[in-house]
Amino acid sequence: MVNAIILFNVERERVNEVAEKIAAEEAVSEVYSVAGRYDLVCVVRARDNDALAELVTGQLLKVKGIEDSETLFAFRVYSDHDLDSMFSIGLEEG
Repeated sequence: MVNAIILFNVERERVNEVAEKIAAEEAVSEVYSVAGRYDLVCVVRARDNDALAELVTGQLLKVKGIEDSETLFAFRVYSDHDLDSMFSIGLEEG
């Protein structure tokens, strides 16, 4: 599994439309509209590097309204949620 975060600059009048198209992609788990340097932040969980490459260059960058993007590859994921679920396997709440 390859995790990535993709940052998008989008035409101002198309932010909602672009966000919905990005969110419809299978490997995309979340899309956030944000304030700051970028307009949208996308969290991706792809099968492998080839699947990520196809998603970014073959699908997402063809969406009308995207002006620029930056893809950040995740080397490791640190999440209390993930750690809690991993260590609670087999434990029953009492």
